[in-house]
Amino acid sequence: MEKYIDFGIKVLVADDFATMRKIVRNILKQIGFDNIVEAEDGLAALQIVKQDRIGLVVTDWNMPNMSGLELLEKIRENPETKHVPVLMVTAEGLKDNVIAAVKAGVNNYVVKPFTAETLQEKIEQIFKKLAGA
Repeated sequence: MEKYIDFGIKVLVADDFATMRKIVRNILKQIGFDNIVEAEDGLAALQIVKQDRIGLVVTDWNMPNMSGLELLEKIRENPETKHVPVLMVTAEGLKDNVIAAVKAGVNNYVVKPFTAETLQEKIEQIFKKLAGA
């Protein structure tokens, strides 16, 4: 399964809660990613996506300044970033929110609390789908 994933890509973790960023970062490292950058809100995350070559965005939904959903919409609006895979990690498990994220072009969705296995599974699903497998 891992053959679909390029572990050399830069992964952006966007969450306003430092502890959550650390948890996600640690799970990503366990999976095999080591090029990880962080942003404390959607606005900071958008700047990083615009300036850097990001291969995956793992974003929270609820953040100050710009939500994860708004970040996703901005990433999809920009021709230079629209291809970047986005994984939404959130406490928002409401069906309407999932539908809104899917309509906005999210690649996958994880509801908190989650396990390392769940996060890895969702990331593998994203890259497997992108590889057309």
